[in-house]
Amino acid sequence: MLEMSELVDAATTKAGSDDFGDDSWQEGLEVLLHALRKEGSLNDLGQDVFTDQIIGFLANRLAVEKCYVTHPEIADEEIAAPLFGLGMPRTGSTALSFLLACDPSRRVLRTWEASTPCPPPETDTEATDPRIAASQAGIDVVNEMFPDFAGMLPSSATGPQECLLLMALEFRSQIFEGMALIPTYAAWLLSCDMEPAYRYHKRVLKLLQWRCPPRRWWLKTPSHMASIRALDVVYPDARFVMTHRDIAAVLPSLCALKQALSRPLLDHLDLQALGRFETEVWSESLHRLVEFRDDAGNESRFFDVAFSDVQHDPLTAVQELYSAMGEELTLQSQEAMTRWWSGNSDNRSTGPRPDPSEFGLDQLALRAEFDFYHRRFGIALEA
Repeated sequence: MLEMSELVDAATTKAGSDDFGDDSWQEGLEVLLHALRKEGSLNDLGQDVFTDQIIGFLANRLAVEKCYVTHPEIADEEIAAPLFGLGMPRTGSTALSFLLACDPSRRVLRTWEASTPCPPPETDTEATDPRIAASQAGIDVVNEMFPDFAGMLPSSATGPQECLLLMALEFRSQIFEGMALIPTYAAWLLSCDMEPAYRYHKRVLKLLQWRCPPRRWWLKTPSHMASIRALDVVYPDARFVMTHRDIAAVLPSLCALKQALSRPLLDHLDLQALGRFETEVWSESLHRLVEFRDDAGNESRFFDVAFSDVQHDPLTAVQELYSAMGEELTLQSQEAMTRWWSGNSDNRSTGPRPDPSEFGLDQLALRAEFDFYHRRFGIALEA
């Protein structure tokens, strides 16, 4: 099960092509499959889900390469000064991403095109593309399959999606860690060369904007913090928006999210091990991010947004962000943002906070371990 040769054969049959381009993707897939077999504790459903997911990513890569062969001029596209969202998961980064996506002058990575980037989207049909309905149907299936997950994050076929789906085409992506505890793969991901993932990320962005502007990209995923230096090599003119929240509130919430996603797919999930794993991964990620920000010339590229500010007064928080970036926030965009926030208020999870002890977490210990982060950014502690 989960054998590389069988997955590749299935993908080439599905895509009608066997040209994957560079072979840099193979190492990540080999490490991932080994970790899933040895550590994943996948049940039958889990094996099916990961099989379909991996075949889908392989087929998408084949389709991207086919497009480049047919239209080599796509490579001439330029990705100029993208704006990346960073910050820990569960810090309001997804809600902020949806708010910024309301600005029509920005190009976002939409769920439907991230899930199936080929054929490249076109302006004339971007609102009626059949992939929108197919993507929404997939979201509905996920919400049924993972009932505890529904409502924990805003989601929409036409809304913004994380960069993880594009980085997965290189099999250097945290997306695979969301549904299983696979520490071997996670350790490899923290130590491997991430430049290939960002080069392929850029390759797909060029394809997506080719016939479907605008070209002012707003992109987002928390995992960029761990690989910020590789991102900087590929996107040296990038700027960053970083969301912040008390780690003692973040990590239990993140563990609960991972538990909700993985529970239906696994025979067993060690919640205490999950708590230790998430603490280690995000401590390392934040240390790398702080070190990068402290390098000469980098701090001016960052803009910070507090979780509480977005939750209490989202429009004012966005207005202040635009002002700090020196950009205009039009009345049209403000009205669209207000409508989105109001229209999605009922969908935001309002259930009880997860119990940190369930994941072996202690709030005082977390605040002590992440004191370097809290002090660096003046994080307000939550009751």
